[in-house]
Amino acid sequence: MRFVIVTGMSGAGKSTALKMLEDMGYFCVDNLPIALLNKFAELAFAPGSDITKIALGVDIRSGDALKQLEKMLELMTFSGFHYEIFYLDASDTVLRKRYKETRRKHPLAAGERLDKGIAEERIKLEFLKKQADYIIDTSKLLTRELKLELEKIFVENRKFKNMMVTIVSFGFKQGLPYDSDLVFDVRFLPNPYYIENLMWKTGNDQEVRDYVMGFELAQEFLDKLVDMVNFLIPNYILEGKNQLIISIGCTGGKHRSVTIANQLFERLNDQSEYGVKVEHRDIGK
Repeated sequence: MRFVIVTGMSGAGKSTALKMLEDMGYFCVDNLPIALLNKFAELAFAPGSDITKIALGVDIRSGDALKQLEKMLELMTFSGFHYEIFYLDASDTVLRKRYKETRRKHPLAAGERLDKGIAEERIKLEFLKKQADYIIDTSKLLTRELKLELEKIFVENRKFKNMMVTIVSFGFKQGLPYDSDLVFDVRFLPNPYYIENLMWKTGNDQEVRDYVMGFELAQEFLDKLVDMVNFLIPNYILEGKNQLIISIGCTGGKHRSVTIANQLFERLNDQSEYGVKVEHRDIGK
């Protein structure tokens, strides 16, 4: 039996995740009254049950009953019912944007500013985030990317560390990505822009990739970059960080930065213990 409690911030994608899990063969129940949680678990874990995968949505909509959840989870553990907590999060800026776009009201912001509701919700859900087995920050995730991460965890049963790494290529002349955690400047590498048949291509093209990575300097830099990132990520995870933005910049954001970002993505993605994605911010500018 796999019993997953899906929770997290309102607007972070819980409803979407539950629909995806349902498509993956999970029996999904959303917003079950907290008082019924242990009884529901008893029925789910009863001998002879033909349900083997359950996803249960629990969030701030439970109101004051949410205070009972910690005791109910302790009771489930005492009763021998194994469960996993999957927590969806997003930055305050992204949550504000999503609520304004959909014109929905935040459950805790009735008559108050949205920011106050989000802050209050974070406090009330803090105990769940601390106990979570899996945390995914959806701030920069597309729907299809969230689905891929869910498949890794809940279908393929891969090991998953609570970290989403986003690698962003950019051009310095367009400005730094505002949300960068780490920034690397690759303008020291030979520039394909000055090669006539490469000028209008990008780092997504094999010819540009071969040119940039054909230099020993690029290979050495990439090896050192991978080593450093692999050293940093476990330490960030220990400190509770669940999202890392690595920005790689060149002059225009089309050739060198795109090539190195793609190479770093391939090297990190092979490890598959945390989510990795790549974006090319300025490739079309």
